[in-house]
Parts: sequence; structure tokens; C-alpha cells
Amino acid sequence: MTSHFFWFYLALTAARAFYLPGVAPREYKSGEKVELKARPDVNKLTSVHTQLPYDYYSHKFCKPHGGVKTTAENLGEFLSGDRIENSPYALYMRTDEYCKILCQVKLNGGHVAQFKRSIDEAYHHNWIVDNIPAASVIDTEAFVTTSYSRGFPVGYYDRLAGKHYLYNHANIVVEYHEAVPDGNRIVGFYVEPFSVDHKFVGGTAWSGNEDAPALETCSIFEPMDLDRAKDHGLALTKSTKVLYTYDIVWKPSNIKWASRWDIYLSMDNAVPKKVHWFSIVNSLMIVICLSGMIAMILARNLRRDISQYNRVPTDDDDDGDIGTQPSEETGWKLVHQDVFRPPTILPMLLCVFVGSGVQVLVMALATIAFAAVGFISPANRGSLMFVMLLLFVLMGAFAGYHCARLYKSFKGQRWQRATVATALLFPGGSFIVFFGLDLTLASYEGSTGAVPITTLLALLALWFGISVPLVFLGAYLGFRKEPLEFPAKFSNIPRLVPTAPWYLSTTFTVVIGGVLPFGACFVELFFILSSMWMDQYYYVFGFTFLVFAILIVTCAEITMVLLYFQLCAEDYHWWWRSFLTSGSTAAYVFLYSSFYFSKLESNLPITYFLYFGYMGIISFGIFLFTGTVGFFAALWFNVVIFGSIKVD
Repeated sequence: MTSHFFWFYLALTAARAFYLPGVAPREYKSGEKVELKARPDVNKLTSVHTQLPYDYYSHKFCKPHGGVKTTAENLGEFLSGDRIENSPYALYMRTDEYCKILCQVKLNGGHVAQFKRSIDEAYHHNWIVDNIPAASVIDTEAFVTTSYSRGFPVGYYDRLAGKHYLYNHANIVVEYHEAVPDGNRIVGFYVEPFSVDHKFVGGTAWSGNEDAPALETCSIFEPMDLDRAKDHGLALTKSTKVLYTYDIVWKPSNIKWASRWDIYLSMDNAVPKKVHWFSIVNSLMIVICLSGMIAMILARNLRRDISQYNRVPTDDDDDGDIGTQPSEETGWKLVHQDVFRPPTILPMLLCVFVGSGVQVLVMALATIAFAAVGFISPANRGSLMFVMLLLFVLMGAFAGYHCARLYKSFKGQRWQRATVATALLFPGGSFIVFFGLDLTLASYEGSTGAVPITTLLALLALWFGISVPLVFLGAYLGFRKEPLEFPAKFSNIPRLVPTAPWYLSTTFTVVIGGVLPFGACFVELFFILSSMWMDQYYYVFGFTFLVFAILIVTCAEITMVLLYFQLCAEDYHWWWRSFLTSGSTAAYVFLYSSFYFSKLESNLPITYFLYFGYMGIISFGIFLFTGTVGFFAALWFNVVIFGSIKVD
């Protein structure tokens, strides 16, 4: 996938046009300084157990001599809690360094308690070199593992000794590819952390003002190894002096710059290909079974029903009644004068839901499509969040148009109220929950999860400055259009609905309506939740697009099947039921997310608020667009079948 970015960059360069941020390669000469940025964002100084990101320098780490400087960030990074800051580490292209002293700090009781808490809560921090994150090399006596998703831990806890140990030494390994003579591109970045209670030669002390004496715990000729460090761990006590050191090793690599992200995005790491293909096959089997049921209904039952309804009575028919209506099992023609009657229960709310569902659906389709073709790069952090927000506000015109058109078909008169409700319902509810969580996060000192006031103002500007006007524009265009035309007119007196069996009740059909759509996407949902809450990279949007398409088809088909049985029972109250039938998929998504929450292993109240608050917003969005898909499928189904029969 990243190779697409490379060729796209070459094409744009040849045209002397712009390039996508984070895509252009940078070449370094030998000895040239390479910036290393410490990012206390969603991938760094974060814990999958607490979901509370903390600023990198909120802990007692070495700060740059010129002061901490924050790199400019986009809106998506701010919303994700990202804070890109500079660091004091000095890296020079192809220049190895060993046992480099960074700084010495003294920890008081508060600092020690903070580090212990961070170790217990499995906090990780990450560094970035040339816009790629550090992979973590965890070296033990038993095995060596490399993690490509969560940086490296702050420290570790020795259960046998009952002590906390702080990682204060880092072996930094940078891989480079010489694209042109003396033109080196960084293609890999690894960090192997160690806990070392450093000792100076001769037991001398260092105040930090003069040149540091030599260390006997590490060598200036070779990088730190496990054998040298295992007996010199830095245990955290009430008052501890910490000496931060690092090694830098440059290694040549045959990896091309365009492929340097492959190791992070490879499905063999956290997203096995076989499981993904199983998900696709499982979803396709559900669609095939549903399609078979639909085909059977359309090819057999409906064809027979329509043939009987349209049959011209002859003299051979007893009293001319045979063929004028089918048996009671297929009595859906009996409701032709009521099936298009506007709903009596909250018709405006239904229109608002449908309009908002169209907005979410088009936004999701466009976002996944852009990501699938490679226009959203992981190197451009926060781009996915930013693109989603931008597309959502731009799709406000679709929401206003479909709400207005449907509301006009229902002969609604309060179009201003319907338009305002469409503009405020989903974004307003989401903002209230988000603002409440933001206020809660603001009470945690040092946490970057709290969004700055300027970012909140930017969100409000997008909402009221772009989305709301577009909703009103779409509503204006929708009300100027003619109302929807139905093949049958409704009578003045509603027909009585006979008592339906329990398996055709609204409650039962709504409960089972979301099972199959959820079954078509739950395997992919696991990987998506892992990328959201377990700090794993997710970039197989081609699979996501296929599963999303299957989900839409499944929602439409299950709604039409259950609608047919409902009409055969002479129940014409289908407007809300069709929306709720497929919309109930969201309830299963939320229940599954509740089950997934146990993986976080958290007992902090703030984690519960964050997790279920954001999953509530996501589930409500899923409810809107899956319900909208079912609603339009049911509307199309009714128009087709009632337009195929002769009605008096």
C-alpha cells in the first residue's frame, strides 16, 4: 500500500505540484543531524488499561536544553490526544554512539510514585525518527520479541523481588537505505530498553555541571547487552538518582523507503490473513443464504401472489371471486390502501433519523473508500480522524435533503423544526458526550486526552459554520422537490391490523433483525476495536470496504424478508419497524464492545466513562446508518411489489 504513496509522490514531483504530507522521502548526508521527537500521544505514554494519555514530560525525563517545543498538529491529532514534542537525543546519520549520557535527575517521593503507577498500569512511550515510530525490542534471557505497535514500556515490575525497575538506558537502532551516493533514507527504527543502576568508575559522583566521568556499567565501545545489565537494574526507591543514557547503532538495510511502513502495517503482525479471509467468507455465506431466501420469495411467492392478484375473473370462477385475492397466508394486497399511510408515531423523528443516517452512511463510505485506495497515510497522523470530520460536515446537505423530501411526503408542516433537529441531533448528542468526557479528562493533570479550548472552538466552527448551513441548503432543495410518489393511495379510514403471532411481533423481529448483519461484520469489528483501544495499527481498509458493503447488503435483505412476512400478516405499520429491524445491529455492536472491554483489564472509573462514552457515540452512528439502509430497502420493496399489481 505504501508503494502507492511513493509512485504518487514521483508523479506529483514531475508535475511540480504539491505532495501528500508525510509521504515525501527525506535524504540525509553522513553526519547530518536527525531529529528525534518524543510523542506522548495515543501511541506513547499511553496504557491500554487506562486509556489516559499523558504528556511525555509530565514524567521526570530529560528535557531539551533549549526548552520543550511542540510541533504543529492537525485537528485529528489534537482529538486523538497527540502532542509532538522535541527531545534531547542527538542522532547523526551513520554515526554510532555508545554509552552517551543524556542527563541525571533526582526523583522525589512523588516522582517515584508516579513512575510506579505508570509501570503498574503498563504505560508505554514512543519516539519518532523521520516520521516513523520506534519498534520495541524486548530482550529477556528466554526470548527476544519485537513489537511494532506500542513503543516501549516505562519500566517493569519484578514480582519475585517486589520491586519496580525503571528503563533508563535505550539501545537505539536506526536502519538506513542509501538511495543515492551519500543520500541516506531512514527505513527502520528500533529501541531496546534496559534498566541500569549506573556506576561511575571509582565510585565518583557527578553533579551534572562538569564533564561526566566514565561509567563502569556500560561501554563506550559497544552497545548495552542483557548480560551486562541484568545484575544492575535501577530499582525505584523513595529517593532515587536516575542517569539516562543511550546507544545509537546505524545499520544498512535493503528495505526501500516506500516499504518502510510495511512491517507496521503487515497483517502477519496483529491481523492474520487467514482470520481476515475467514471473516470475508463468513460474511459472504450469510449474504448468499439471505440472497437465496430473497430469490425464493421473489421468484416463487411474490410471482404467485402477483399473478393471482392480477388475474382477470372468468365465467368459470365461482361468483367471479377466485383469483381476486390470494389465501390468508399471502394477503399483503389487502393492505394496499394503508401501506403507504404516513406513520402516526413520531413521523418527524423518523425523518430526522433517516436524514442523519444518510449523512453518516455517505461519510463512512467515502472515508473507507479514500483509505482503501491509499489517500489516508499512517505517516500523516490524525488524517483519518480529520477526514472523517471533514466529510461528515460536508455531507450535511445529504442529511437535509433526504429528511426534507421524506417529511414533505408525510405531509409535514413544521419543516424548520425538522431541519434544525437534523442539524443538531447526532452531532449535538456526540458533542455533549465528548464535552462531558473532556471535562472529566481535564481533571487529570498532565493528561493529553483533554482537548484544548481552541480545538473545541474549531469543532464548533465546523459544525455551525459548515454542517448546519449545508443541512439547511439540502432541506431547501428537498422541499422544492415533489414529494415521493407511491403506487397506491391510502384511504381515509385506517384498516384494523389483525393480531399477529408472536414470531411476527415488532419486538421479536427487531431483536432478530440485527443478528445476521452483526454476524457478517463481528470478526472485522474485533480488529477495528483492537486498533482503537489496544494501540494496534489497522490499515487493511480493502477488507473493511468489502465487509462494509456486505453489511449494507445484509441489512437490506433481512429487512425485506421480515417485511414480507409482516405484510402477509396484514400489518402495514412498517415505517418504524423497518428502521429498527436493521438498526438493531448497533445494539449487538454495543453488547460486543461491552464484552471486549474485559481485554482492557481496567478498574478505573475514567476508563469506563471513556470507553462506553465513545462506544455509545459509535453505536448510535451505526444505528442511524444501518436503520437508514433497512428503511430505504423496505421502501423500495413496497414500491416494487405494490406497483406490480392492479389496485382499484
